[in-house]
Amino acid sequence: MSKIKKIQNVNVAGKKVLVRADFNVSLDKNKRAKSVYKIKAVKDTVDFLLENGASHIALLTHFGRPEKSEDKLEFSTKQLLADVCEVLEKEVEFVPDCIGEKVQDVIDGFGDGKIVLFENVRFYKEEKLNSKQFAANLCLPFDLYINDAFSVSHRCHASVEAVAKCIPAYAGLWLQKEIKNLSYVKTSPKHPAVAIIGGAKIDTKIPMIEMFAKKYEHVLVGGRTAVEAKDRKITFDDNVEFPIDFEYKFLDIGPGTIKRFCDKISRAKTIVWNGPMGLIEEEEYKKGTLSLIEAIAKNKNAFSLIGGGESVQMTEESGLGDKISFISTGGGAMLAFLGGDRMPGIEVLMIE
Repeated sequence: MSKIKKIQNVNVAGKKVLVRADFNVSLDKNKRAKSVYKIKAVKDTVDFLLENGASHIALLTHFGRPEKSEDKLEFSTKQLLADVCEVLEKEVEFVPDCIGEKVQDVIDGFGDGKIVLFENVRFYKEEKLNSKQFAANLCLPFDLYINDAFSVSHRCHASVEAVAKCIPAYAGLWLQKEIKNLSYVKTSPKHPAVAIIGGAKIDTKIPMIEMFAKKYEHVLVGGRTAVEAKDRKITFDDNVEFPIDFEYKFLDIGPGTIKRFCDKISRAKTIVWNGPMGLIEEEEYKKGTLSLIEAIAKNKNAFSLIGGGESVQMTEESGLGDKISFISTGGGAMLAFLGGDRMPGIEVLMIE
């Protein structure tokens, strides 16, 4: 952590600041965020900037996958404005672009302390191409860039990596928390330590399972990941444990597995979890996931860390989020960080 450029170490007074956030949330039928955890993640940084005299703050995010749809309105970040205002407890104005004269005019015309929310950065194909010119256009009106979007810091995208090479760039307060807590569970956990891996796409989970198997006493695997491992006859070290029973058609872990997994959780000093145990979209297959959340919440002697969109959603739904030591905004980014993959959005902020 000492080697990363921190926003606390720069004078932000009078500066125009571009903040890369991650507001890529799911919306309900009323077009409100189902979970506002990712929006809350940037609040401390925004408050810090305002308290220390930043003149302008622009929030930049992606939202969905607009390149796969003809309907751009479906992916406009304007839909997020009400939630952003409510969570940040500030007046925020929407700007229908993220580069160009329209943006420059808005920034030039605003008084000090103004916060704006830019349009979806992925409306431009140059974002995913990590275009240097696009990055230069993004930061043209600004003095400083802050990355507070850990959950996309494993991406080589223009608003994550290339932009940080154009103007002075720093880690936001949330990004620093992510690095600190994930580094702790990766390198110096208290023992006995338990990792819980669920969800699908086993190929993305293998590096993390293998890493934890070397450092933790128990790695508990459920969800589609467990089914895929069985189907493909993938083997791991002996301390990697799979379900002993399932509910209907492998759609959730069974009661015997729940009891076994919860027993391991109850005696742990460190607990890390990524990915649900069942098909949580269906009410009858949430039991395994909710049982594990309850077991983690009851263990007051453990440091617990939960990450991944569905895991976080279920934790919020359970009402036990305040019983978890740290909830990461990262799904793929958490897997990448713990699995030892490159994190371009973090590497570019390191002190040389």
